[in-house]
Amino acid sequence: MNEGSDWPADKLAALRLGRRLVAEVPTSGLDRRAFVDIRPARSTPDAQAEAEGWARSDAGRSFHLEHWEYDRERLDGFDYDIDAAFVRSADALDESDLLTVLTGWGVRPHSFVYPWDSDDPR
Repeated sequence: MNEGSDWPADKLAALRLGRRLVAEVPTSGLDRRAFVDIRPARSTPDAQAEAEGWARSDAGRSFHLEHWEYDRERLDGFDYDIDAAFVRSADALDESDLLTVLTGWGVRPHSFVYPWDSDDPR
């Protein structure tokens, strides 16, 4: 992604450091909540860096995206996966491909937050 991308700087840095991001997205019904998550691919150099106590930045990472929908009433408990529905997934080869997938899904980069700032149960 170039400097003029739609990603907030902190979220782009998080992706490059291999951190997961989550966005809440529209659902199929009022009794549901849905989330898309981005999981950056990890490599052997990432594992080595982690073992040494640091995170490795990589602008050439690939990504895996998943879209899940959950029963709103079960979201806060241990049984959040009951009645959960897998909607779709995609792999993005690089940051540019990631933007292409998100555009196709109708999800804006500014929608993403850190997992701890979301209600995503995973």
